[in-house]
Amino acid sequence: MYAMWRLQVALCTLSVLSLSSAGESKARSCSEARQAYTAKGFSLVNVPHQEISGEHLRVCPQGYTCCTSEMEDKLHQQSKLEFENLVKNSSHNMRTTFVSRHKKFDEFFLELLDNSEKSLNSMFTRTYGKLYMQNSEVFQDLFTELKRYYTGGNVNLEEMLNDFWSRLLERMFQLLNSQYHFTDDYLECVSKYTDQLKPFGDVPRKLKAQVTRAFIAARTFVQGLMVGREVANRVAKVFQGCGQPKQSGVGRSARGISDVFSGRFRPYTPEERPTTAAGTSLDRLVIDIKEKLKESKRFWSNLPDDICAKGKLTESDEDQCWNSHTKGRYFPEVVGEGLTNQVSNPEVDVDITRPDTLIRQQIMALRVMTNKLKNAYNGNDIYFQDSSDEGSTSGSGSGCSDGCTTEFVFVGTEAPVIGADRSDERAAAAAAAGKSFSSGPSLVLVVAALTLPLGAMQTQWR
Repeated sequence: MYAMWRLQVALCTLSVLSLSSAGESKARSCSEARQAYTAKGFSLVNVPHQEISGEHLRVCPQGYTCCTSEMEDKLHQQSKLEFENLVKNSSHNMRTTFVSRHKKFDEFFLELLDNSEKSLNSMFTRTYGKLYMQNSEVFQDLFTELKRYYTGGNVNLEEMLNDFWSRLLERMFQLLNSQYHFTDDYLECVSKYTDQLKPFGDVPRKLKAQVTRAFIAARTFVQGLMVGREVANRVAKVFQGCGQPKQSGVGRSARGISDVFSGRFRPYTPEERPTTAAGTSLDRLVIDIKEKLKESKRFWSNLPDDICAKGKLTESDEDQCWNSHTKGRYFPEVVGEGLTNQVSNPEVDVDITRPDTLIRQQIMALRVMTNKLKNAYNGNDIYFQDSSDEGSTSGSGSGCSDGCTTEFVFVGTEAPVIGADRSDERAAAAAAAGKSFSSGPSLVLVVAALTLPLGAMQTQWR
């Protein structure tokens, strides 16, 4: 690699060549070269006391020199190690940013979801007691599926929420009409008419929109941080091309890692700020992530300058530099950054028609993740964007069995009755069902427990 080779020869020049030049005035003694060589931790074995012919050497002077082939090899390995450490240390902050912010956001969101579940469970237990506890698995399953979706599980949010409301309808329908016995087919028929009769009013639609948008954004955002971490780690291992250090000291760009993060997070009212046990709120967490990501813009393009500046690898006197042939000024034009410009680079042999596969994979990973973030911002779950809306039953096909009429009421004449026929009680039950589903306290509690914390999260992604 060009960068590594330049660093190797630079170190070799600093540690050996310049010293051997001084040795010429000391009766061809290699004492200073030996001292500099041991200072780097190398053994003096095979290090000459007097200058020798260097016609067989690749980097050190091929005239009389204090350098040997063994010394070249050791300096080669040492400079390679130092170069890799410089790259690793320079990219450490960016890599740890993705790791720490991914962990922090992930813990925050899961804790917030746990708090929502505990709040709902506590509220329902106080309100309904045993009645709720006997049916609490409906809500437990809801939160289990929400967590599974967030952690990357194969869950269709829309279908899962439709299933939740169908199950809730079946349970409440039976509780409000406990004087009847309903078959599974009958309860299935009840669920199929949910969209037409809207027993819960407009709450399912509103809750679906809020929960879906919040979870799509949260899952995609945390996955984006994870992808950024993986890409940074992989690129750090294959980074090539130190390039010519610039003396202008141009600072980092103030832009973020991707425009997809720009303008995505608007402020919201203070009373909507959910916090966790750690005292963190979502707005503070997102703002912190945005600020950290700003530092990543053009990181890899600026890395050569940063390494050369921080590592003090450049020589102020250009005549003392290694020009790829000998010690002296470098005359060829320094090419710009980017793979295509390397065609004109005399220092490196690159086939631009065959770019590095691993680097291309990381570029593609970032592009795919950026597309996912854009879709998530618009509320689109690209994992299930081709799914059909199977919950809708509008149209002529009802899907009901023979025991279910198309002119459906919540308690129809087809329902098998336990005991004597009580038509008046059935009418009262039907009226009670319609009233309870549309404005009952249980519905208010569902909305309160789910929409407040998740709604607050949803506002952050705008």
